[in-house]
Formats: sequence, C-alpha cells, structure tokens
Amino acid sequence: MPINYNRNTNYLVALLMLVLLQKNVRAQVVNGYNYTSQKSKTVTSAGVVSAHPLASKVGLLILKQGGNAFDAAIAVQLTLAVVYPGAGNIGGGGFMVARQHNGNSLALDYRETAPAKATRDMYLDSAGNAQTNLSQNGHLAAGIPGSIAGMYATLPYCKLKWATLIQPAINYARNGFAITAAEASNLNAARKYFVQHNTHTPALVKSTAWKTGDTLIQNELANTLVRIKEKGAKGFYQGETAKLIVAEMGKRGGIITLDDLKNYQPKVRKVLAFNYKKNYTIITMPPPSSGGILLAQMLNMLEDRAVNDMPFQSADQVQLVTEVERRAYADRAAHLGDADYYPVPIKVLTSKAYATMRMANYTANTAQISTNIQAGEIHKESEETTHISIIDKAGNMVSVTTTLNGNYGSKTVVDGAGFLLNNEMDDFSIKPGVPNMYGAIGGEANCIQPGKRMLSSMTPTLVLKNNKPYLVIGTPGGTTIITSVLQTILNIIEYDMTAADAVNKPKFHHQWLPDVIYTEPAFNKETSAKLKAMGYSIEPRGLIGRTELIKIIGKNKIELAADIRGDDSAEGY
Repeated sequence: MPINYNRNTNYLVALLMLVLLQKNVRAQVVNGYNYTSQKSKTVTSAGVVSAHPLASKVGLLILKQGGNAFDAAIAVQLTLAVVYPGAGNIGGGGFMVARQHNGNSLALDYRETAPAKATRDMYLDSAGNAQTNLSQNGHLAAGIPGSIAGMYATLPYCKLKWATLIQPAINYARNGFAITAAEASNLNAARKYFVQHNTHTPALVKSTAWKTGDTLIQNELANTLVRIKEKGAKGFYQGETAKLIVAEMGKRGGIITLDDLKNYQPKVRKVLAFNYKKNYTIITMPPPSSGGILLAQMLNMLEDRAVNDMPFQSADQVQLVTEVERRAYADRAAHLGDADYYPVPIKVLTSKAYATMRMANYTANTAQISTNIQAGEIHKESEETTHISIIDKAGNMVSVTTTLNGNYGSKTVVDGAGFLLNNEMDDFSIKPGVPNMYGAIGGEANCIQPGKRMLSSMTPTLVLKNNKPYLVIGTPGGTTIITSVLQTILNIIEYDMTAADAVNKPKFHHQWLPDVIYTEPAFNKETSAKLKAMGYSIEPRGLIGRTELIKIIGKNKIELAADIRGDDSAEGY
C-alpha cells in the first residue's frame, strides 16, 4: 500500500516551490510535499530503487530527461543528502560498482580516509583502554569525506551536465520538503546528540518535536550545494566549504586539515568478479570493502551443496548458511583491510580450494563454536548506510552504497555548511580485539594509518545470468550488509523468488563474534526452536537492512523491489 506524505498546510508552500522550480534549467518538478512510496513495480525499460521516494522520483526524472544510469546515480545521491540526512550524505563516502551496456565493468572507491594527523592509538587512553565514544561521536570520529569526489569522478560516464544533476538537491534544501514519519522519529531520537556534539543549532534541531509532514529547510546545505554546483569538487574540497570544515574541526579537537581535503582522491578499482554455478557471474567490490571477498567466500562454500533441496529457511538451510557466514567473518577479522596498506590475500580467500578447506570441519545439524573456528591460515604471497540500484534503457547497471556509518554519522553538522560529518574512524580497528559499533572485530590489517581507508561492509553488487544483466543489489546495515546481500541472491538463484519476496522475506545474521544467530521478528519460530536444539544461540532483534533490488527477467520485463523495512521506493518506466 502506498505511503502518502501529505500535509494540507503545506499546499501554498508547495505551489510556491513549483513556481520556483520552473525557473531552473531542466529543473526537477517532483512535489516535495505530496509524494508516495512505491514498494514494487514491474517496468519495461529502466528503473531506480533508493531509500527515499523523492530521491527515486528524481532518478526517474533524470532518466526521462535523457540521462543514463550514471547521471541518475549522481542525482539520487545528492538528493538523498538532503531528504535522508540519517545516511544520505556529502560528508561521508561510498562505493560504486557498475557495468556499462558495452560490457565494461568498473568499481569506484570513494571511501573516507584517515587524516594525516591520525595515529594508530589515537582512541586509547593512557592506560591503553579503547575510547569508543571518541571514535563514534563528535569531531574526532570523522574521516575525510569522499562522496562529492566520487560523484564528480562519475561524470565522465554521464550524459547530462553537473549543474542539472545537483539542482534537485539544491531545490529541496532551499525550498524544503515534508519529512516522513520515520524521519521525524529519527530526528527526535537524535536531538540530544545533535545538541551535545554541536556548538550551534543545526537545521535538524527545532524547539518542538518533529512531526510527520513537517517542513525541513536547510539553507546552509543549499549554499554548500550551490558552491559545489558552480565549482565542482573544488567547491567542497577547497575554498569556503573546506574552510568551514576545518573551522568546525577546531571547535572540539577534530584533526581534518585543508591539506587533507585538498589531497583527497577517489580510486578506480578492479572489480571483483567470480562465477557461481554455471550460469551466474557476480560483479562486486574489492577492498577496502570486505563485502565482495566475503560474498565470494560464502558462495564458493555453498556452490557444491544442494541448497535448493533444503526448504527455504528450514533449520538445515539456516544452519548451513550460518556456518558459512561464521567462517567468512572469522577471516574478515584477521585478513581484511585497505589493500593499499596491507597485503590482503584476495586470490586465496576467493579461491574454490580455500572454500573447500574452510568447510572441511563442517558438520550438519550441529552447532559449532566461534572460538573453535578461527581464521584460516594463509601463507602470504556502518548500520546507517544507504543503497541505490539503477538500470537504464541502454542496459547500464549501477549499484551504489554510501554511508555516514552510524545514524547521522558523528552527529556533528559543519557550522555554516549545513551537512553532517561521518564517524567512519570507528570502522578501523581502534584496538585489536575491541569490537566497533557493529560488533565487528579487527586486527593489524585494519589498524589506523594516515591516508588509509577503513574496512567497510558495503557490498554494491551486480549479477549476470548467461553474461546478460540480471540483478542490481545492495543494502545498508553495517556488518549485516554482506549476509543480507548473500541471502537475497540465494533467494533468487536457489529459490526462484520474485524481486519483492527476495527482498522482504525475513533475514538472519551471524558474524562469527558474537556467537549468535540474530533473527528478524518475522523469522520462523519453529526453525529457531530447532536451531536452539542443535546448540545455537538465537537472539531476536529488529529489522535487518533495507535492500534495493532490480531483477531483469527479459528484454521487456524488469522487476523493481524497494524494501518494506523503510521509506524505500521504486520508480521506473
């Protein structure tokens, strides 16, 4: 059922907004005060699935204006930075995995980096204790943002002008939009943190509680976006915006400098591609993402096992997938980090032989113990994230995941610039054996070093079937990202589900430590009881992820699925 965000008192403002929008060149005309969320749709040509209805609608508008999937990806990301401040951002970073219609694949890494003044033990007190409050909140938690650099680096693949792609975001920031019930709740819950970690009152804070349909206007953010519109990436990493970021750092002990910002560069990576069974090719993100490697490991461990002979989410199936997840996450803790700084054994970890070795001690119907399942021996040779899946009429596929890490990142808004800074420094291993905010354990491979990119779970992924476009997939969710992507792929390949069912069926998660299977509220209770009888610890939790999925069934049939777990919405034609 559509979710309608409509407020009668905003009609006059909406009409004024539409008049203003008409004055912009190729301006978007999506009404920010009367919009609906569409959870699934079948289309014939192109589609966009994202975390917010307005962002998806902007993406569709860009496609209809002659833009391609890369154009839409930029416009959607910028719009999310305004209408979905909990995770959409210009103060964070992300990854893009794409395949052009000519068959060329690419991976773009615009993950945040550690500032030049960062040190290995910067979050330890004099006794050597980890101070996670400093790595998770406030000024010192921020890495150097990569989002704008990443979007700007996408431009060579686009058809439209930068000014056209950024204008919708400027319009929503300047003229406002009606917030959803979920955003009102999130803003109210975060209010005390905004007050605590800012020396000024940001637009996200008001004197009374936020309500569904309230107007959010962000003039400082609009001014920042105008500078970026006029000067490109330099409008963020140099000049007025950069000075505002550094001034904000000086207020409470942050360490990002003008040189840090000026020197930031996104990186083009070689995609991680592998086969699953005979007909499927998985194209995903290499390090500093851990997601691609773990996805390869887990599918390799499952490939020769008759998964589809096991009923969906039966105790047998969940137990098998759990043990696969356990082994992969043990390897994540020991072996994964930024490959520019640490010799990550990618070839070994993603090999079929290594997967066979890792499953040699697997026993069906018996719970194994994480302390007994350590990382494999190799001889050297965040949950607040957001995802966008897009396909255009030419067949270009784009999968983008971006993040601030925690909900609203560091909770610090740059005074005068109006955007939130990330808290990605917590994604480093701030002390070996100390878990980050998602419970992930790390070690030497992911220690803090100046210029280094922190390990990520973001897993933007494409799937080809018989070498033709088949799936565009990704999700937020911290360490649950990788298991959610895995389970969604299995739901389609092994259980032949529709896109909507593959996304919305209950999810479960195991990440080695803590040694627990986390289950969503709708997870099968009988299966949980059988797993407990096997010796597993089961812990019900809240919703897992918000998966955005596109399934290309044939030449003229594309299924779009936006997760029912949030405000996510699908648009296409």
